[in-house]
Amino acid sequence: MPGTAASDALLVVDLQYDFMPGGALAVAGGDEVVAIANRVARGFANVVLTQDWHPAGHISFASRHAGRRPFEAVTLEYGAQILWPDHCVQGTRGAELHRGLDIPHAQLVLRKGYHAHTDSYSAFVEADRRTPTGLAGYLRERGIGRVFLVGLATDFCVAWSALDARAAGFAAVVIEDACRAIDTGGSLAAAWREMASAGVRRTESSRL
Repeated sequence: MPGTAASDALLVVDLQYDFMPGGALAVAGGDEVVAIANRVARGFANVVLTQDWHPAGHISFASRHAGRRPFEAVTLEYGAQILWPDHCVQGTRGAELHRGLDIPHAQLVLRKGYHAHTDSYSAFVEADRRTPTGLAGYLRERGIGRVFLVGLATDFCVAWSALDARAAGFAAVVIEDACRAIDTGGSLAAAWREMASAGVRRTESSRL
């Protein structure tokens, strides 16, 4: 695929059953991303998959907070947190990567959100904004300078990962048609504004 270089990496974010239609935290059209991600990935020598991987009773689950409902916002020790339905619980089918995902040359599956008391949207830094996942170091050691992103959801895990890629010194490009959003309370527009301000580029898969 033209336009990708040896110093580029593709980050495929959270293509898991719980984010697909019918899943516990379904993203509208989430299943449409799988085939696009497969096609895009064929043009990259360097591919990383991420996997949301929560223990049961995770701090971000609304069920953990008496009287609270999914999509309400609360303040936790590390800051603001949207509460979610229980999702991507370790070892459940909902946490599995979609069986249609066909990227056999992916070199790394990075699990995130596995600390019981801290959420982790980003593939680079957990929601406490202090705890690194190690992805930045992995990419640097492999000589990566630019990260392309596809997956779910545009306004949360994709956006946070793109912003943290920029903060870590990488160029970042979101492949817009290869993502889908939750868009709760204007979150999608806010995410695009923040990404634009940080220098995150956006493109379409047809332009790669």
